[in-house]
Amino acid sequence: MGDLISPKPILWFFLACFIGSFFLLGWLLLPFMSILILGAVVSGIFYPLYRLFLRHPKIKSPIASLITCILIFFLLFVPIVLFVGSLTQQAYGLYQMAKGAVINDQINILLRDTHVLEKANSVLVKFNYELSGDELKNAISEVAKVVGFYLYEQARAIASNTLAFVASFFLMLMVIYFLLIDGDKLVTYIIDLSPLPSDQEWLLIGKFKEMAGAILVGNGLGGLMQGILGGLMFWFFGLPSAFLWGVIMGLLAFLPIIGIGVVFIPTSIYLILKGKVAVGIFFFVFYLALSIGVEYFFKPKLVGKQVKMHPLLVFFAIIGGLKIFGIIGIIYGPLVTTCFLTLAQIYHTNYQKFVETSDG
Repeated sequence: MGDLISPKPILWFFLACFIGSFFLLGWLLLPFMSILILGAVVSGIFYPLYRLFLRHPKIKSPIASLITCILIFFLLFVPIVLFVGSLTQQAYGLYQMAKGAVINDQINILLRDTHVLEKANSVLVKFNYELSGDELKNAISEVAKVVGFYLYEQARAIASNTLAFVASFFLMLMVIYFLLIDGDKLVTYIIDLSPLPSDQEWLLIGKFKEMAGAILVGNGLGGLMQGILGGLMFWFFGLPSAFLWGVIMGLLAFLPIIGIGVVFIPTSIYLILKGKVAVGIFFFVFYLALSIGVEYFFKPKLVGKQVKMHPLLVFFAIIGGLKIFGIIGIIYGPLVTTCFLTLAQIYHTNYQKFVETSDG
């Protein structure tokens, strides 16, 4: 009797049950998806350090993972707590200044003392356009309000949910702890489940690691360096809200097309218009040296000859990630794009010829 039953209905029934259980599992893990993704990213970044601890003959995997997690706590958690408080205050101060009359008064003084508006209009009139003082003030105030309020909201969301943030961070550490120990077993298990040939699966994993490392590690450390050095420059020359501008530059450094020039170039022009010509020129030269040094020397040295993503694609991936996911979109945007490009490369290498043959 059993021989009369076709295996195909049984297979489809099993696949339906399997796919249903997969989506149910995803539904259960959905509230923790950010923790799991960040845990995977951070564990990947610190995995070489974990392997370094394992080289010691007396240190086993659990101890090496625990030491790595303790270091991650001091390298990430403590700075974030100190960072959020200062960022909240300075971002809110920028937002309030943009809302009020302070920034308008400063712009009025600058326009009056430098006559820059008249000089600009003498050029713009050739294009049948004239820029008014109110238009310039409104544009600058709006940009300051948007930037200040966005950073304030992101920092306030963490500060106002301190308990949730602490709980999420320690859950992430728990994820990191077990991924460092059993990450290889998890990858092997997923590969065994996948119907793809093993060489394509390892290619997918390898390319994803390379591209994610090049984008996240390279941009992350490069942005940290530019944010710190840029903020120190503002602090050294007595410019206001040096910490806030350092944070903004650190975030802008992720964007390959505009970068920290969005802050440094207007600051240089502002200083020159204020009569501080030498300081303004120094700011511009420092910006060029910092950008060129990070983009063409530090990042290539760090990521080597790993696969690189087109700058325009990185730019829109990060902007889209920020719009959809908030500040964490700086990580999510490039990761999603990396996943697509890796799959596209596998398709081009292994499957495109089959599709073209079947169409022909």
